[in-house]
Amino acid sequence: LLVLALVMAALPATSLATTYPITLTDDLGREVTIEALPQRIVSLAPSNTEILFALGLGDRVVGVTDFCDYPPEAQGKESIGGPWTPDVEKVVALQPDLVLAAGINPVDVINTLEGLGITVFGIEATDLEDLLNDIRTVGRITDKEAEAAALTAEMQNKIDAITAETVGLPQNEKPRTFHICYHDPIWTCGMGTFINDLIEKAGGVNIFDDIDGYQSVDIEAVIGRNPEVIIVTAMGGTASGTWEWVLTEPRLAGVPARQNGRVYYVESNWVERPGP
Repeated sequence: LLVLALVMAALPATSLATTYPITLTDDLGREVTIEALPQRIVSLAPSNTEILFALGLGDRVVGVTDFCDYPPEAQGKESIGGPWTPDVEKVVALQPDLVLAAGINPVDVINTLEGLGITVFGIEATDLEDLLNDIRTVGRITDKEAEAAALTAEMQNKIDAITAETVGLPQNEKPRTFHICYHDPIWTCGMGTFINDLIEKAGGVNIFDDIDGYQSVDIEAVIGRNPEVIIVTAMGGTASGTWEWVLTEPRLAGVPARQNGRVYYVESNWVERPGP
């Protein structure tokens, strides 16, 4: 026992940057207390999973959704269903001490998990600034503040490199941009969405920046707003029906984006997931 005590005394003490318990208000407007360092984390959204792995928390992630395909290591974790239909029983069986939720998760699922004594913290980024703050918050509640600071600094540098080129553009040089993720009916994004912020920071003007969130619009409205650039993020990529529809729909033939060949496909997961 004496030898063991001497050995233990010689080892460096393990200290946490975060002092627990910690109480924060999440993006869902809920006051949440994290009692101790989370060791078993379930992610309820692909964007959350990407954040957790980017902060070096992959070994603590015990559950993810069916759509959590990045990084590749995430696909080896236990699946708890889709973000819109998570299986509560599977989540409970994983015995998490933290469930990282998102705005797309059903409120009743979050309430049920809370009622079972499981700590649920929700994040929901609507723009890049929100995303950086969410990463810092996740870093704080998981004792990864240094990693979060490094990651967000790197991301901010990349954002600044783009906005330095676009911030001074006169209004008439900012291309009228239309984002479409589905065509039947037509779905696009407005204010308060992650993609709207990306369009603006990249130097464009979202032609539907006068609507809130994701909404369905009619083709007459699209034609009337005369987009110079069309960005397609439909799942299925350039093999999707939406991509084909945008390129071949006769009623869009006269808009500048079609006439000038400025119709682009952007990988949905790259721009529709508010993650690193």
